[in-house]
Amino acid sequence: MTDAMKSRICYAVDTAFDQQVSFLAALTAFRSTRGNEQAAQDFMAEALVARGYEVDRWQIDLDEIRHLPGFSPVAEPYDDAVNVVGTHRAKAGGGRSLILNGHIDVVPAGPEEMWDSPPFEPRVADGWLYGRGAGDMKAGLVSNLFALDALRACGLAPCGDIHVQSVVEEECTGNGALACLARGYRADAALIPEPFSEHLVTAQLGVIWFQVHLKGLPTHVAYAGSGSNAIEAAIPLIDALHRMEARWNAAANRTADYAHMDHALNLNVGRIAGGDWTSSVPAWCVFDVRMAIFPGQSLDAAQAEIGQVIRDAASEVPFLREARPEIVWHGFLAEGYALSQDSSARATEAIGALEAAHRGVTGAGLTREAITATTDARFFGLYADTPALVYGPRAEAIHGFNERVELDSMRRITKSTALFIADWCGTEEI
Repeated sequence: MTDAMKSRICYAVDTAFDQQVSFLAALTAFRSTRGNEQAAQDFMAEALVARGYEVDRWQIDLDEIRHLPGFSPVAEPYDDAVNVVGTHRAKAGGGRSLILNGHIDVVPAGPEEMWDSPPFEPRVADGWLYGRGAGDMKAGLVSNLFALDALRACGLAPCGDIHVQSVVEEECTGNGALACLARGYRADAALIPEPFSEHLVTAQLGVIWFQVHLKGLPTHVAYAGSGSNAIEAAIPLIDALHRMEARWNAAANRTADYAHMDHALNLNVGRIAGGDWTSSVPAWCVFDVRMAIFPGQSLDAAQAEIGQVIRDAASEVPFLREARPEIVWHGFLAEGYALSQDSSARATEAIGALEAAHRGVTGAGLTREAITATTDARFFGLYADTPALVYGPRAEAIHGFNERVELDSMRRITKSTALFIADWCGTEEI
């Protein structure tokens, strides 16, 4: 690809950038929390149809994916879980294929009065677009779409097939991406523009979600000594889980990508509920936990140790010796993934192409980073023999108040993505 062509592609991104920001604002306005993604998916499907792509919109069937590696157990029905994929078919062919993946689901906004402005009324200020999901990861979804638009504006189309995926469930299971694999979507590489500050993610952690259910013995608080407080019984169990967290983070247990991090694995008690009345000793308590694991760490062994830690801690609480805690596994049951461990020619070439695209836009080398979260990259890298490049814009306060994405960063990511597509897939005239 000539320097003149690179300049034309970047200019095309700049020319359409106001339209891109408007599209992102419209997409961010959808309150697409889990179970409420359908309207946003309709919006994405309409945009793909308008661009002439083959559009596949389907409801995920758990029976088609529950037997597959990487499946995470779910507690909720899937009647409202809808994926959208738009496919560009190359005319002449001969180029390498690519998946451009992103997720449409967002996490809850929390108390909306604690935001500076309503989370689903996007606003632009000082070069940032604010709103729940703006960074994580609707800006990435939009950059995928507008990178292809930039090629089209130059009279070009990829020589390889492109699958533009808008999936659900990334924030709690990843089963949306898994359903795309089950449906037959494969490619020579995948690009996922998650918001990690224009860095290439070299490794990501696995994640396990579980609930602990406790049963107490209710009585009037006036006679509290004769009852058993299920909420207070959770405290020693949580303490024991945090001691386990410290053991797992010990230097001897860290993989190479995380050797420099003292505390890569985080345990979070994300929700707790219990009791029915202020003046009654609570008869029940449920708390939800998220725990991370290193790439290569066995899910089965991690689950077994979590269970043993809870049982051992419960044995120190007199009434829990008889009323044993129940552990329910639902949500993330995700392995870690390290692109850094993929020495295949395809991975090397894909990283090289992205490095060249990034340098062509920014003038700087591509920073590599191991992250302490998970993404859908694991499905492609672990279960589809497909190098998965996670590379997206700078965002702040994701999952927090006043989530925002830096617009100049999104512009650069869109340019880099367009150049990467042109290099990786090759181009042909429309």
